Amino acid sequence: MALFRAAISGRILKSSTVVGARSMSSWWQSVEPAPKDPILGVTEAFLADPSPDKVNVGVGAYRDDNGKPVVLDCVREAERRIAGGFNMEYLPMGGSVNMIEESLKLAYGENSDLIKDKRIGAIQSLSGTGACRIFADFQKRFCPDSQIFIPVPTWSNHHNIWRDANVTQKTYRYYHPESKGLDFTGMMDDIKNAPNGSFFLLHACAHNPTGVDPTEEQWKEISHQLKVKGHFAFFDMAYQGFASGNTVKDAKAIQIFIEDGHQVGCAQSYAKNMGLYGQRIGCLSVVCDDDKQAVAVKSQLQQLARPMYSNPPVHGALIVSTILGDPELKKLWLGEVKGMADRIIGMRTALRENLENLGSSLSWEHITNQIGMFCYSGMTPDQVDRLTKEFHIYMTRNGRISMAGVTTGNVGYLANAIHEVTK
Repeated sequence: MALFRAAISGRILKSSTVVGARSMSSWWQSVEPAPKDPILGVTEAFLADPSPDKVNVGVGAYRDDNGKPVVLDCVREAERRIAGGFNMEYLPMGGSVNMIEESLKLAYGENSDLIKDKRIGAIQSLSGTGACRIFADFQKRFCPDSQIFIPVPTWSNHHNIWRDANVTQKTYRYYHPESKGLDFTGMMDDIKNAPNGSFFLLHACAHNPTGVDPTEEQWKEISHQLKVKGHFAFFDMAYQGFASGNTVKDAKAIQIFIEDGHQVGCAQSYAKNMGLYGQRIGCLSVVCDDDKQAVAVKSQLQQLARPMYSNPPVHGALIVSTILGDPELKKLWLGEVKGMADRIIGMRTALRENLENLGSSLSWEHITNQIGMFCYSGMTPDQVDRLTKEFHIYMTRNGRISMAGVTTGNVGYLANAIHEVTK
């Protein structure tokens, strides 16, 4: 009898082990491969192409006139100064106090009353992406029934960020395909027709992907209408200084909104304007009623960050605070970021001139009218596919050209290829 019971017990154990193993092996059978990122996939295809003529104008990172990545002199000097001079302890949940203070001066002005009165709740973020994500979660937690209006088009990751934060998304008109400029009338109509108290995502400068920015007068009208409707303006400012070469000019939209009495939010990034792509350094700030509210808001932003990544990185924050906190280093940085912006502007002029000299029947004025890293060329997906197949030129299928990838060495080749596929 004992042997019988042992045999039965063994079968049950073996059977349950098999069932358990089968159950565990099926846990991930429903997982399908994720679609490739439309931007990162371009770089993968470019790297796999053996052609010596290949050109990558899809990457959203600055390159010099030789097509090489750049480390700014101010960054190298800041790294030299901080090397070996700090420990590896955690930063506070909110990040580097010095970096945040300097970031607020950059975004809101050196002599901003908001800073003096301590009316801004702010934390260090994982670049601009992390700032947007923390704010999206903040919006969902404290305005759970609100929705976010996002421009058409926008940086594709904006949709992912607010979707994963479970915030209802709507869109507003921004780009006018026929003029290849701003659809100001459509934008204003959508602002007026949005439910009172909606959130609006705005690009502070160098709109990605179109390179189309409102004029100062248009920003004033946008600010006025958002205030009439009681909307909240959240600025994504990924290119301050990189657009025009002037950090004050590139933050003008935020200044206009502050002067109108808005309590804006802002995501800052140092990826583009300091070349700190891999350091993931940014700042999230929210303008509040008073200093007490700012303390409460900051505490909640920190609480949202805690389960995500606990504490932000220290090295990049030290680089930023060292550069912005030293008058000579800051002056060097301002000169270098202007140099980057000027090179981009020069490449816009060269590309347009090359296309016009080829006798293109199309208007290419929009290349120089737009600003920042990207040019929304107006080419169709089929035309972009031809560029890749016939000329080994890589860009996103919406026709967005990264002007950082255009150099004096390839601008003629690029122009000729564009001319061929747009005849």
